Amino acid sequence: MRAMILAAGRGERLRPLTDSMPKALVEVRGTSLLEYNLKRVAAAGIREVIINLGWHGEQIVERIGSGNRFGLDVVYSPEGDNVLETGGGIQRALPMLGTDPFWVINADVFSDFQLPQLHLQEACTAYLVLVPQAAHRPLGDFDCVNGMVSNGQPPRYTFSGMGCYRPDLFSGLDAGRFSMVPLLRKAADLGQMSGELYEGLWRDVGTVERLAELNASA
Repeated sequence: MRAMILAAGRGERLRPLTDSMPKALVEVRGTSLLEYNLKRVAAAGIREVIINLGWHGEQIVERIGSGNRFGLDVVYSPEGDNVLETGGGIQRALPMLGTDPFWVINADVFSDFQLPQLHLQEACTAYLVLVPQAAHRPLGDFDCVNGMVSNGQPPRYTFSGMGCYRPDLFSGLDAGRFSMVPLLRKAADLGQMSGELYEGLWRDVGTVERLAELNASA
């Protein structure tokens, strides 16, 4: 199984920190978010990781290199100035991700969730890790009943930014910039998305305020 870490974003809400560095290299408790997540991937027994690059991507390459020191084989998917959002970035990297299901993690996620060596149900194209409704997303994203993720009314849980996907999820889509959200909504409507609720440590480090709060809680 391979993994992809989405690290191309600038992180507008983390400015001025991200004026001179990519969001993925912002540090929590002395370690960059990207390095923290690479260690989690390695701990799960995954060895091949794709990292997409955008804003100041050269700093990521300089810091991470081949991934050797993490016990990983890291390859890069550069997007330049035309950052492709979540869906477009994953689709661009599909040739490197292979034909089996793969994990995708948002680089700005800070969590102690242990990635399982997951075996997706045959009928499912996606598996989402959900968390209790986050304060910054009071409307929630999805529901989860008996291991199946749905577009609940109202939804009770927040998508954690960690998911496992089959390449088939992206079949027939044109290359370019697009979000994962419509794909996940459609998979939920078709009954093709399983998942779980995780109630342990999880933070979306998307703003200066949330970053400061997390560092203060060390």
